[in-house]
Amino acid sequence: MERRVISTESFVEDEKLENSLRPMKLEEYIGQERVKSNLKVYIEAARNRKDVLDHVLLYGPPGLGKTTLASIISNEMGTNLKVTSGPAIEKPGEMAAILNNLNEGDVLFVDEIHRLNRQVEEVLYPAMEDFAIDIVIGKGASARSIRLDLPHFTLVGATTRAGLLTAPLRDRFGVVSHLEFYTTEELERIIRRSAQVLGVEIDEEGAHELARRSRGTPRLANRMLKRVRDFAQVRYDGRITREVADYALNLMDVDKDGLDRNDRLILSTIINKFGGGPVGIETIAAAVGEDAGTLEDVYEPYLVQNGFINRTPRGRMASVHAYDCLGIDKTL
Repeated sequence: MERRVISTESFVEDEKLENSLRPMKLEEYIGQERVKSNLKVYIEAARNRKDVLDHVLLYGPPGLGKTTLASIISNEMGTNLKVTSGPAIEKPGEMAAILNNLNEGDVLFVDEIHRLNRQVEEVLYPAMEDFAIDIVIGKGASARSIRLDLPHFTLVGATTRAGLLTAPLRDRFGVVSHLEFYTTEELERIIRRSAQVLGVEIDEEGAHELARRSRGTPRLANRMLKRVRDFAQVRYDGRITREVADYALNLMDVDKDGLDRNDRLILSTIINKFGGGPVGIETIAAAVGEDAGTLEDVYEPYLVQNGFINRTPRGRMASVHAYDCLGIDKTL
């Protein structure tokens, strides 16, 4: 599958950009007002008690700022941040070593926490509840278990698939927050802030044009800002206006609804080849030459969430919004 400009997956080149643009304090963080206001109270209360913050679970689609929030929590609490990910920890001993190396009050951030294997996850249970880990020494009849005390710490888990978390792990988080897609106005503020950090001049119309094509995701907004900046510097005078943004994004094949060529191919296939549906996902996949799992996991979520496709018991149907977006008369 070709790499898409509007993919919410984190690319290697995004990491340096995101690190330089990340806000360090809650007051600098734009959007997610409900999550932010609750965290502010929990953090202030923990600081007043001179206690550690409850374990925090952040879930939602990729690119919405879960890693940034973990970093902010660490900064607001005045402690160190240790970062790892679920797939990177393969053995219980590795998790035990990470936990044993934490200092008092540290924040341990585990990205994609739903991908922890069951044995590793079980090490976390006593660590989260009692700040201790059980270690087995020896083998066979002479084996014995000893309990090691851990410094008090805060576990911040992030996941894009909260439903895949086991109930015992999910229940041990004191704070569970859902991150939602950003509004166009919030993305405009993020883009203007990022442009200021990058030293790029951008006007309100240019920021609005970028924001409305960013699919409600700050990661996409920052990625497209970076690429539109290149067009502005080479083809224009370096300033991003609506004209510059429109020109650059059209060349990158991102339309006014945030759809790319593959999205439009899926919608036009449902409409033109199958009369708008209903049609099964396997049939659509065969018609567009793509894997059904990829369609379901990569392309379909945005199209369903934004009303381009309706999922019915009989299959997928193109909505009126899809017809309008492609400029097709539904009555024909």
